[in-house]
Amino acid sequence: MSSAYGPQHAPAGDVGAALMLIDSRLRSIHAGTTETDAEQQAMMAQFTESLGPGGAEDVLDGVCTLIYMYMTWLRKAHEDHDKDVIEYVVPTLVASMRMMPKSIRPEAVPTMAGLVIAAGTGLSPSLWRKQYGDWTRAEMTPLEATAFLLAEHINRIADDPNFATQVITDALTRAEDEL
Repeated sequence: MSSAYGPQHAPAGDVGAALMLIDSRLRSIHAGTTETDAEQQAMMAQFTESLGPGGAEDVLDGVCTLIYMYMTWLRKAHEDHDKDVIEYVVPTLVASMRMMPKSIRPEAVPTMAGLVIAAGTGLSPSLWRKQYGDWTRAEMTPLEATAFLLAEHINRIADDPNFATQVITDALTRAEDEL
């Protein structure tokens, strides 16, 4: 049965920009840098300003698309071992977010968990979230952290620090080839 919240009804957004943001964060964490330096902050601010309101919304949709794609990959990987992706991914994700109280306020954790559960059950995270209203500024960091944590989870499963980025890059390349 088709759902009004299915991914076929959702905008994909700017997946390339979203992937660049998540990959940049992954690389800095792996390089041992947990804080963004002033130059990186200025570059991100300039990039965000250059997008304008519509472009920022496209990046938001792109991050949600990444979350959907990551959860699709994780669901398939878990199904190969007769395991439920929700049972194995969501508790770890929630525990990780709860250990990040400076970045992720406790009230954002249920929203991000719901977003991931929606994606894990084949629903669009963007459309699922929109039913509760517009994104808030307070949800931006938790949303980025959710995509980051899912990517890092995939990288650990694959034992490759670039695997999650490569999965998306390969999917984008296939999509372009089909056009």
